[in-house]
Amino acid sequence: MNKANKITMVRIVLSVIIMFILLFPFYQLGITVPTFLVGNNVVVDIRYVIAGVIFIIASITDFLDGYIARKENIVTDFGKTIDAISDKLLTNPLLIILACNNMISPVIPVVIIARDIIVDSLKMVIGNKSSAVGAIYVAKVKTATLMVGIALTLFYNLPFELIDVRISDFLLVVAAVLSVVSGIKYYMMAKPYFKER
Repeated sequence: MNKANKITMVRIVLSVIIMFILLFPFYQLGITVPTFLVGNNVVVDIRYVIAGVIFIIASITDFLDGYIARKENIVTDFGKTIDAISDKLLTNPLLIILACNNMISPVIPVVIIARDIIVDSLKMVIGNKSSAVGAIYVAKVKTATLMVGIALTLFYNLPFELIDVRISDFLLVVAAVLSVVSGIKYYMMAKPYFKER
């Protein structure tokens, strides 16, 4: 396993840690999770702040592994595949958790996760008849927008929340739209492979 793929694996581990922090039933063990007030009406749960810090670190690894793979010319089919999986493992469970806690609209995870399932199927079609497909430009922009939107949500949209500007929601909507756009582009890439040779 090369250096870039090892960094990708770190992102997977960090994703599991984030899920543990947000899903572990601390209250059942009698552990009170600290909260604090920001401004007049923003109650911040420390779990989300910790998860946000880890999420930012994990998001940086997403840029880092791709940069190293290209710089050292160690781009592999395994790397392309595991990178896509690690991105989804980092973002999709978080979208579900945030929606279940009424922090984002449930439409966002439905659109993005449905698109991911379709795109993964399309990539398998292409991969079976060609080589593994890396992320296209629109998909990369979508991922970057999604990660910034999730990070802001984990930090309760601060400091923008104090002036009642929902930047986090806007970015997540943009990410959902870009998900659909990139999904269409992947479909157009896969369309020739649907034809029997």
